[in-house]
Amino acid sequence: MSARSMLTHSPRTGASGDATPVPFLLGTDPLPTPWEGGTTPRVWSARVTEYAERAAADAWLLDGDERARAQAFVREADRDRYRVAHVVLRRLLGAYLSQDPAAVELVREPCPGCGGPHGRPAVAGSPLHFSLSHSGDLALFAFAETPVGVDVEAEPSPEASAEVAAVLHPAERAELAALPPAARPASLARCWARKEAYLKGIGIGLAEDPSVTYVGAGPDPADPSGWSLADVPVPRGYAAACAVRTEVPGGPLPGPGRGVRPR
Repeated sequence: MSARSMLTHSPRTGASGDATPVPFLLGTDPLPTPWEGGTTPRVWSARVTEYAERAAADAWLLDGDERARAQAFVREADRDRYRVAHVVLRRLLGAYLSQDPAAVELVREPCPGCGGPHGRPAVAGSPLHFSLSHSGDLALFAFAETPVGVDVEAEPSPEASAEVAAVLHPAERAELAALPPAARPASLARCWARKEAYLKGIGIGLAEDPSVTYVGAGPDPADPSGWSLADVPVPRGYAAACAVRTEVPGGPLPGPGRGVRPR
């Protein structure tokens, strides 16, 4: 089942009652019940400005490394964004895994490119995969039984859009060039969110040149081999996507949580 059909079969729908997948919103929807399996990835969102005060009060949930990283930010907005993302992540993981959120042990899987300890984040010993992303005032979280990546991007300026477009896959560059100039920033954000979601899912991030894998800049994403991509509805001014692994050539899906503590 593809990510698009998996998300479409989520019980959440758009205001019109159609099958548009809408992320659960922390603070509006209750925390989830323990994970019961299934093929559907669960996607959550949080508004940084709405959750910042709560996250500051809940900073005790973070481990020592997370607290140190939060305090290292010079700008309060950056500190709030990081703290909200990681507090909410722990709240959701704790609910899904029936654990104390503060006791959830986060590790890094080996990088599939070089073997170093900077691959996908994971929960030690858990079969649940997750991914998080944040941009501007929005944080996004995805959970699945197979490797998953999620990304949210704020729409860039026309100048930044033109600069980033130059590093995309040739077919993506052509798709963007065919659009009216005013439509290019939104399409660029959509394409980049798809690309980052996939690259985060496979665990190498931008270690792969953005021109290598085609994910599309048009209305519908293109699925890389072994993966399924779906656009995720987010507020105006943002674009988001979720990537889910569907198969691994020559073998079963590896389980998560076999990594090392992040340094």
